[in-house]
Amino acid sequence: MDLLHNFIDFFLHLDVHLSQIIHDYGIWAYLILFLIIFVETGLVIMPFLPGDSLLFAAGAFAAPQLTQTGELVPGPFNVFYLIGLLFVAAFLGDTLNYYIGDYIGPKVFRRNYRFLKKEHLLKTQHFYEKHGAKTIIFARFIPIIRTFAPFIAGVGTMKYSKFIAYNIIGGFIWVALFIGAGYFFGNIPAVKENFTLAIFAIIFISILPPLYEFAKHKLSAKSRA
Repeated sequence: MDLLHNFIDFFLHLDVHLSQIIHDYGIWAYLILFLIIFVETGLVIMPFLPGDSLLFAAGAFAAPQLTQTGELVPGPFNVFYLIGLLFVAAFLGDTLNYYIGDYIGPKVFRRNYRFLKKEHLLKTQHFYEKHGAKTIIFARFIPIIRTFAPFIAGVGTMKYSKFIAYNIIGGFIWVALFIGAGYFFGNIPAVKENFTLAIFAIIFISILPPLYEFAKHKLSAKSRA
Protein backbone atom coordinates (compact mmCIF):
# COMPACT_ATOMS: atom_id res chain seq x y z
CA MET A 1 0.00 0.00 0.00
CA ASP A 2 2.87 2.37 0.79
CA LEU A 3 4.35 1.75 -2.67
CA LEU A 4 1.00 2.46 -4.35
CA HIS A 5 0.53 5.61 -2.25
CA ASN A 6 4.03 6.83 -3.13
CA PHE A 7 3.42 6.20 -6.83
CA ILE A 8 0.10 8.08 -6.82
CA ASP A 9 1.68 10.92 -4.87
CA PHE A 10 4.56 11.13 -7.40
CA PHE A 11 2.11 11.02 -10.32
CA LEU A 12 -0.13 13.78 -8.95
CA HIS A 13 2.63 16.06 -7.64
CA LEU A 14 5.13 15.88 -10.49
CA ASP A 15 6.08 19.54 -10.04
CA VAL A 16 7.06 19.03 -6.39
CA HIS A 17 8.90 15.75 -6.98
CA LEU A 18 10.68 16.96 -10.12
CA SER A 19 11.86 19.99 -8.19
CA GLN A 20 13.23 17.67 -5.49
CA ILE A 21 14.90 15.41 -8.08
CA ILE A 22 16.56 18.42 -9.72
CA HIS A 23 17.70 19.69 -6.32
CA ASP A 24 19.08 16.29 -5.22
CA TYR A 25 20.61 15.05 -8.48
CA GLY A 26 21.36 18.14 -10.57
CA ILE A 27 22.30 17.23 -14.14
CA TRP A 28 21.57 13.55 -13.41
CA ALA A 29 17.87 14.50 -13.40
CA TYR A 30 18.09 14.29 -17.20
CA LEU A 31 19.06 10.62 -16.88
CA ILE A 32 16.19 9.92 -14.46
CA LEU A 33 13.67 11.40 -16.91
CA PHE A 34 15.31 9.45 -19.74
CA LEU A 35 14.91 6.18 -17.83
CA ILE A 36 11.26 6.84 -16.92
CA ILE A 37 10.29 7.57 -20.53
CA PHE A 38 12.38 4.66 -21.81
CA VAL A 39 10.79 2.19 -19.40
CA GLU A 40 7.24 3.54 -19.92
CA THR A 41 7.51 3.08 -23.68
CA GLY A 42 9.93 0.14 -23.74
CA LEU A 43 8.53 -2.40 -21.27
CA VAL A 44 5.06 -3.69 -22.04
CA ILE A 45 4.46 -4.44 -18.34
CA MET A 46 4.98 -0.76 -17.37
CA PRO A 47 2.09 1.16 -19.04
CA PHE A 48 1.15 2.89 -15.77
CA LEU A 49 4.24 5.13 -15.55
CA PRO A 50 3.66 8.86 -16.25
CA GLY A 51 4.25 9.85 -19.88
CA ASP A 52 2.33 12.88 -21.15
CA SER A 53 2.17 14.53 -17.74
CA LEU A 54 5.88 13.96 -17.06
CA LEU A 55 6.84 15.56 -20.38
CA PHE A 56 4.60 18.54 -19.63
CA ALA A 57 6.08 18.97 -16.15
CA ALA A 58 9.65 18.69 -17.49
CA GLY A 59 8.85 21.33 -20.11
CA ALA A 60 7.58 23.66 -17.40
CA PHE A 61 10.92 23.33 -15.57
CA ALA A 62 12.78 24.15 -18.79
CA ALA A 63 10.98 27.49 -19.11
CA PRO A 64 12.47 30.70 -17.66
CA GLN A 65 11.60 31.02 -13.97
CA LEU A 66 10.43 34.19 -12.23
CA THR A 67 12.26 34.79 -8.94
CA GLN A 68 10.75 36.44 -5.87
CA THR A 69 12.54 39.65 -6.84
CA GLY A 70 10.83 39.65 -10.22
CA GLU A 71 13.94 38.60 -12.13
CA LEU A 72 13.59 36.10 -15.00
CA VAL A 73 16.24 33.37 -14.82
CA PRO A 74 16.81 30.25 -16.99
CA GLY A 75 15.04 27.08 -15.87
CA PRO A 76 17.00 24.10 -14.51
CA PHE A 77 16.49 22.17 -17.77
CA ASN A 78 17.54 23.15 -21.29
CA VAL A 79 14.47 22.68 -23.48
CA PHE A 80 16.48 21.56 -26.54
CA TYR A 81 18.53 19.04 -24.56
CA LEU A 82 15.30 17.81 -22.99
CA ILE A 83 13.50 17.31 -26.31
CA GLY A 84 16.51 15.62 -27.90
CA LEU A 85 17.24 13.30 -24.98
CA LEU A 86 13.64 12.25 -24.32
CA PHE A 87 13.00 11.73 -28.03
CA VAL A 88 15.90 9.26 -28.01
CA ALA A 89 14.39 7.60 -24.90
CA ALA A 90 10.99 7.31 -26.60
CA PHE A 91 12.53 5.99 -29.82
CA LEU A 92 14.71 3.40 -28.07
CA GLY A 93 11.82 2.40 -25.79
CA ASP A 94 9.49 1.63 -28.70
CA THR A 95 12.32 -0.19 -30.49
CA LEU A 96 12.97 -2.41 -27.46
CA ASN A 97 9.23 -3.06 -27.12
CA TYR A 98 9.03 -4.01 -30.80
CA TYR A 99 11.84 -6.56 -30.45
CA ILE A 100 10.32 -8.03 -27.27
CA GLY A 101 7.09 -8.57 -29.22
CA ASP A 102 9.07 -10.02 -32.13
CA TYR A 103 10.86 -12.43 -29.78
CA ILE A 104 7.75 -13.60 -27.93
CA GLY A 105 5.61 -13.90 -31.07
CA PRO A 106 1.91 -14.69 -31.58
CA LYS A 107 1.80 -17.17 -28.66
CA VAL A 108 1.23 -14.16 -26.38
CA PHE A 109 -2.43 -14.06 -27.53
CA ARG A 110 -3.17 -17.61 -26.36
CA ARG A 111 -3.53 -16.89 -22.64
CA ASN A 112 -3.34 -14.22 -19.96
CA TYR A 113 -0.04 -13.52 -18.25
CA ARG A 114 0.30 -11.99 -14.82
CA PHE A 115 1.56 -8.62 -16.05
CA LEU A 116 0.33 -8.87 -19.63
CA LYS A 117 -3.43 -8.76 -20.07
CA LYS A 118 -4.81 -10.40 -23.20
CA GLU A 119 -7.64 -7.83 -23.35
CA HIS A 120 -5.14 -4.95 -23.71
CA LEU A 121 -3.38 -6.80 -26.51
CA LEU A 122 -6.63 -7.47 -28.35
CA LYS A 123 -7.76 -3.83 -27.98
CA THR A 124 -4.45 -2.65 -29.39
CA GLN A 125 -4.71 -5.13 -32.25
CA HIS A 126 -8.19 -3.80 -33.02
CA PHE A 127 -6.73 -0.28 -32.98
CA TYR A 128 -4.19 -1.45 -35.57
CA GLU A 129 -6.89 -2.89 -37.78
CA LYS A 130 -8.69 0.44 -37.74
CA HIS A 131 -5.75 2.86 -38.16
CA GLY A 132 -3.06 0.75 -39.83
CA ALA A 133 0.63 1.72 -39.52
CA LYS A 134 -0.36 5.21 -38.31
CA THR A 135 -1.22 3.48 -35.03
CA ILE A 136 2.45 3.88 -34.02
CA ILE A 137 1.97 7.68 -34.24
CA PHE A 138 -1.56 7.87 -32.79
CA ALA A 139 -0.73 5.48 -29.95
CA ARG A 140 1.89 7.88 -28.58
CA PHE A 141 -0.97 10.04 -27.31
CA ILE A 142 -3.04 7.26 -25.72
CA PRO A 143 -1.96 5.76 -22.36
CA ILE A 144 -1.64 1.94 -22.24
CA ILE A 145 -2.04 1.66 -26.04
CA ARG A 146 1.18 3.72 -26.27
CA THR A 147 3.02 0.93 -24.47
CA PHE A 148 1.28 -1.98 -26.19
CA ALA A 149 1.35 -0.70 -29.80
CA PRO A 150 5.07 -1.30 -30.56
CA PHE A 151 4.86 -4.67 -28.80
CA ILE A 152 1.95 -5.76 -31.04
CA ALA A 153 3.83 -4.43 -34.09
CA GLY A 154 6.72 -6.71 -33.18
CA VAL A 155 4.46 -9.72 -32.71
CA GLY A 156 3.93 -9.70 -36.46
CA THR A 157 1.79 -6.78 -37.60
CA MET A 158 4.57 -4.69 -39.13
CA LYS A 159 8.10 -5.03 -40.57
CA TYR A 160 10.77 -3.11 -38.67
CA SER A 161 11.81 -1.18 -41.82
CA LYS A 162 8.31 0.32 -41.85
CA PHE A 163 7.97 0.56 -38.07
CA ILE A 164 11.10 2.67 -37.60
CA ALA A 165 9.80 5.58 -39.72
CA TYR A 166 6.55 5.82 -37.75
CA ASN A 167 8.50 5.38 -34.52
CA ILE A 168 10.71 8.40 -35.32
CA ILE A 169 7.81 10.62 -36.43
CA GLY A 170 5.51 9.65 -33.55
CA GLY A 171 8.22 9.83 -30.90
CA PHE A 172 9.40 13.28 -31.94
CA ILE A 173 5.90 14.78 -32.23
CA TRP A 174 4.86 13.34 -28.86
CA VAL A 175 7.94 14.55 -26.97
CA ALA A 176 8.17 17.97 -28.66
CA LEU A 177 4.44 18.67 -28.29
CA PHE A 178 4.15 17.95 -24.56
CA ILE A 179 7.49 19.47 -23.58
CA GLY A 180 6.63 22.51 -25.71
CA ALA A 181 3.22 22.78 -24.04
CA GLY A 182 4.87 22.68 -20.61
CA TYR A 183 7.51 25.18 -21.67
CA PHE A 184 5.03 27.74 -22.97
CA PHE A 185 2.07 27.18 -20.63
CA GLY A 186 3.38 25.44 -17.50
CA ASN A 187 4.53 28.65 -15.82
CA ILE A 188 1.39 30.67 -16.49
CA PRO A 189 0.30 31.69 -12.95
CA ALA A 190 -3.12 30.02 -13.20
CA VAL A 191 -1.51 26.76 -14.36
CA LYS A 192 1.39 26.91 -11.90
CA GLU A 193 -0.91 27.52 -8.95
CA ASN A 194 -3.17 24.63 -10.01
CA PHE A 195 -0.53 22.27 -11.38
CA THR A 196 -2.22 19.12 -10.05
CA LEU A 197 -5.44 20.12 -11.83
CA ALA A 198 -3.44 20.68 -15.02
CA ILE A 199 -1.99 17.15 -14.69
CA PHE A 200 -5.50 15.76 -14.17
CA ALA A 201 -6.64 17.62 -17.29
CA ILE A 202 -3.79 16.12 -19.34
CA ILE A 203 -4.61 12.63 -18.06
CA PHE A 204 -8.33 13.13 -18.81
CA ILE A 205 -7.67 14.39 -22.34
CA SER A 206 -5.27 11.48 -22.91
CA ILE A 207 -7.88 8.86 -22.01
CA LEU A 208 -10.73 10.45 -24.00
CA PRO A 209 -10.01 8.41 -27.18
CA PRO A 210 -10.11 5.00 -25.43
CA LEU A 211 -13.19 6.09 -23.45
CA TYR A 212 -14.87 7.06 -26.70
CA GLU A 213 -13.97 3.71 -28.29
CA PHE A 214 -15.23 1.87 -25.19
CA ALA A 215 -18.56 3.74 -25.20
CA LYS A 216 -18.91 3.20 -28.95
CA HIS A 217 -18.25 -0.54 -28.55
CA LYS A 218 -20.81 -0.82 -25.72
CA LEU A 219 -23.51 1.03 -27.69
CA SER A 220 -22.78 -1.09 -30.77
CA ALA A 221 -23.05 -4.31 -28.73
CA LYS A 222 -26.28 -3.10 -27.13
CA SER A 223 -27.83 -2.27 -30.50
CA ARG A 224 -27.01 -5.79 -31.77
CA ALA A 225 -28.52 -7.45 -28.70
